[in-house]
Amino acid sequence: MTKSKNSLFLLTLGVCALTLPLAAQAPRQGQATDGKTRDIYVSVVDGNGAAVTGLTAKEFTVREDGVAREVLKAAPATAPLDIVLLVDDSQAATNAIPYLRDGLARFAERLAGKASIGLVTIGERPTSVVERTKDVATLKKGITRIFARPGSGAYLLEAILDTSRGFQKRETERPVIVAIATEGVEFSNQPYERVLDALYESGAAFHVLMVGSPSSSMADEIRNRNITVAQGTEGTGGRREQLLTELAIPDALTKLADELLNQYVVTYGRPDALVPPKKVEVSVTKPGVTARARTRLPQK
Repeated sequence: MTKSKNSLFLLTLGVCALTLPLAAQAPRQGQATDGKTRDIYVSVVDGNGAAVTGLTAKEFTVREDGVAREVLKAAPATAPLDIVLLVDDSQAATNAIPYLRDGLARFAERLAGKASIGLVTIGERPTSVVERTKDVATLKKGITRIFARPGSGAYLLEAILDTSRGFQKRETERPVIVAIATEGVEFSNQPYERVLDALYESGAAFHVLMVGSPSSSMADEIRNRNITVAQGTEGTGGRREQLLTELAIPDALTKLADELLNQYVVTYGRPDALVPPKKVEVSVTKPGVTARARTRLPQK
């Protein structure tokens, strides 16, 4: 190699040595400076349970295992919803059936074009009435086929477990489980730990409307159901409401539909870590409102 060619070769190596580290340090758009980000769906509601819109990234705070993370973006969630409705048609739901049908029809109409919705009844055993569909007419036809089953009890925990496992297999981007159940007899013999594990790993948000006065029963089945409802809704960022009368079902389902339609997707930075965080907390600075998001993260 001649002296001039050798000098040019060394100069080229020097330029590469200077420019490569600078390029490696430049983050791509939408990433944190370490190249790691995470999206989380967040519902924000006021004191009446109505959805709050128009918030910006600077109004959200995110913490993982107690450590604050940088919020990069907050925008309306637009990914299609994948919803499974678990509906109580046990004997205890007899008086609620007309209001269930009305509320479910409103829910379907509200989410038309924005969600695939399936319908499962839980009286006697979990039974699929309508496979997930975007066709509102098909779903409403299935809703009209909901009748109370005489002499039956509910199998809510079995239905949650089956639905959660189904979501795990499909790996849906935005899965949601909505349960409307009465404070009647629970026949599932599943322990709450097993149900909650499957629910958390499914990534689904779990919303529950319980109809009637809270049960004072100390039976294991009722205890497992109550723990699943309490911890499952909190851990997945879901809405939990106790409706003292079946008359409240239609309005509650309408509010829930509006909440799902007005969720945010919040993007925040996450540094590299050997052990993934176990808990995330999302809050907003706007007074008088509440943010709900998944607190338990899938570990698998």
